[in-house]
Amino acid sequence: MAVGVKDVAAAAGVSVGTVSNVLNRPDRVSERTVERVQRAIRELGFVRNDAARQLRAGRSRSIGLVVPDIGNPFFADVARGAEDRAADAGMTVLLGNSDESDERQQAHLELFQEQRVNGVLLTPASEDLTALRRFAAGGMPVILVDREVEEGIFPSVSVDDVEGGRLAARHLLDAGRRRLAFVGGPQSVQQVADRLQGAQAAVAEVDGAALEVIEQPSLTVLQGREAGEAIVARAPDDRPDAVFAANDLLAVGLLQAFSFGSGVRVPEDIAMVGYDDIDFAAATVVPLSSVRQPARLLGWTGVDLLLKELDGVEHDRRVRFQPELVARDSTAFSSRRNPS
Repeated sequence: MAVGVKDVAAAAGVSVGTVSNVLNRPDRVSERTVERVQRAIRELGFVRNDAARQLRAGRSRSIGLVVPDIGNPFFADVARGAEDRAADAGMTVLLGNSDESDERQQAHLELFQEQRVNGVLLTPASEDLTALRRFAAGGMPVILVDREVEEGIFPSVSVDDVEGGRLAARHLLDAGRRRLAFVGGPQSVQQVADRLQGAQAAVAEVDGAALEVIEQPSLTVLQGREAGEAIVARAPDDRPDAVFAANDLLAVGLLQAFSFGSGVRVPEDIAMVGYDDIDFAAATVVPLSSVRQPARLLGWTGVDLLLKELDGVEHDRRVRFQPELVARDSTAFSSRRNPS
């Protein structure tokens, strides 16, 4: 039989109301009484009925987080940052993976609503925010993570991806490369479009430089390998001398295609820059130069914005971080080439 609050109260020799205060408002109870109640809880193995408490309070101690691809280490780091900030506030994070599907995203949102979460952090699955606007209109606070909406409907925390794309292309151009290729996912993904825009702007500033766009269906290692194999199949003079990949997973796939028996040397033949600077970017077969995003800080700040929304504290509705270029071996020898 389950142990209840009455059992704890009887074992501790206090009232049910005192046990409730110890669980929910311990500052109202003396330290001696708190210790006595906590001892009874441990001895009896009492577990609070949080679901019932949520129904009474109309709110849980949880925050929802929906990301498009939990298999991407970047989003795993975002989730860790969110959990760190939520833990500071005595809350937990419930994680949902939309798999870049609006339908799955909506299913997660509805489930979080049923669970009475405090609010939701979300990286949208697509550019269509119609359903998300309806969801937020119902009173559920929503914070966009790694995405910003121009009209400012939702508070957001993001990174300047246009600047990130410019940094990547500029790094390759400064190393003497002139035949650049951008390998990315669908340009309907705002982050991909922004990174491409920045790269195009940097290339346009350099005479004789060109940027080829190679669009893949998704931002995965497999798609990067397929793009790399297609580049390898070209005649050497028809290949780019530098590649900027829209994320590190694509870059890893490209490196695999270039490195294993293809005869293409990185960086001597093709220099490479990825994006995100995930943990194993430095541990690839050729350590990867990458544009670093503060992934954990994005998650931490997203929860912090949500807590301020809940508390009615005035705050910046848009927080935008600046990216950083991290140079490694995949571009280390590029400076030996002379601009053509």
